[in-house]
Amino acid sequence: MSTADFLRARSPEAKAAREAVILAAAARLATARGVREVTMTAIADEVGMHKSAMLRYFETREDIFLRLAGTAWRDWSAEIRSRLGAVTPCTGADGQQWDRSARSIADALAGTLVARPLFCDLLAHTPLSLERNVSTDTVRTFKKGAIAEVAGIGDALCAITPLDAGQARAVVTTATSMAGALWQMAAPGTRLRAFYETDPELSHSVVDVEPRLSDVLSALLTGYAARAEARTEARTEAGTEARTEARAEEGAG
Repeated sequence: MSTADFLRARSPEAKAAREAVILAAAARLATARGVREVTMTAIADEVGMHKSAMLRYFETREDIFLRLAGTAWRDWSAEIRSRLGAVTPCTGADGQQWDRSARSIADALAGTLVARPLFCDLLAHTPLSLERNVSTDTVRTFKKGAIAEVAGIGDALCAITPLDAGQARAVVTTATSMAGALWQMAAPGTRLRAFYETDPELSHSVVDVEPRLSDVLSALLTGYAARAEARTEARTEAGTEARTEARAEEGAG
């Protein structure tokens, strides 16, 4: 697409179409090279327009990638909520059924994240740089969207586990935070990864993201479930004691 083509984007519909082209180009480049390697100039070259003209559509490079991150959050949220809806509910933290449920949930969270390499990359760069070179309105829009998706996934977790809302949201934020961090450590498709793989003394540095993330989330789910069950038991015992005391007082009276 030529620069002249972009200059003819006058209507809101045409502007939205141009933005979609720019976002798609940025996604292609970031998937192939990694987010950190993609510049505004590279994106402009990919779509065939001058870098200065890009500012008519996005305020900065970070604005482009933050928009992609918002879309990635919504897409992942829709899939993982669908996957969680297929898990058999287990509201107790004891026994083999819970062990199977916790592992199934952890595998679903880890698997759906790792299946989205660009999202994992964006998750790491969002707090490091993407939120730091855009307007506060842009950050607010992104944050509100991400928070809403975390809450939605948390609700889906609460429906099938003994976790409370705060614990469920913490599982989601841990999953996404660790997915971003582990993805950077794994450095897939880079010279660094190849270096690790060819040097026996550094082989421990090769990170297999999905099983590592699943193990961590399974342990977190189990710990939170045990804590939630302990609180429930404590409340039940307290209620029983209160009723016993009330009956004793009535009898004494």
